[in-house]
Amino acid sequence: MFVLAEMKHVIRIPPHDFKKRLNDAISEELNKKLANKVVLNVGLCIALFDITRLEDSYIFPGDGAAHTKVNFRYVVFRPFMEEILIGKIKSCSPEGVQVTLGFFDDIIIPPASLQHPSRFDETEQAWVWIYDTDGDTHDLFMDPGETIRFRVTAESFVETSPVGPENPDVKDAVDATEEPKVPYKLTGSINEPGLGLLSWWANS
Repeated sequence: MFVLAEMKHVIRIPPHDFKKRLNDAISEELNKKLANKVVLNVGLCIALFDITRLEDSYIFPGDGAAHTKVNFRYVVFRPFMEEILIGKIKSCSPEGVQVTLGFFDDIIIPPASLQHPSRFDETEQAWVWIYDTDGDTHDLFMDPGETIRFRVTAESFVETSPVGPENPDVKDAVDATEEPKVPYKLTGSINEPGLGLLSWWANS
């Protein structure tokens, strides 16, 4: 679920931080810049692990800050494919079940990846597994807040950096209805024995 990503960056240390140890000042700047941010094709950055190399610091004309090239390792959230995780149901909709891990909410289990057969209950706003036992069917609801075990089946990264209009002479009106892009999203599945709500399998 968590991996160490090797990165490098040029860090700017402002003059008021010169009184700090260089490693401490750089660590603070790296965490300010990266913690809780998604790096494209890397994952969700959690915290600095260590600094592996510091190059010489330079002060450029017109800028009193020190610029230092740093090689470092960062703790990143990026589950591997087919990894099994445990989270909580955040919400349900006709598009599927949204799962949260507490620190990461962009996980969706689409309808085709739920236990079969399942249906969406509009009244309860919850997905229901229609469980068959020797001809008798039971509705097993997937309610928000329930603990769920799922398999990671896909991931997607989206570039969310702002870009200007293709024609700089044309100022397009911003579409207020456009949903914000999700930089990093996971897709999960529970359509196999042992996956789904933990309560389903507690007594099996």
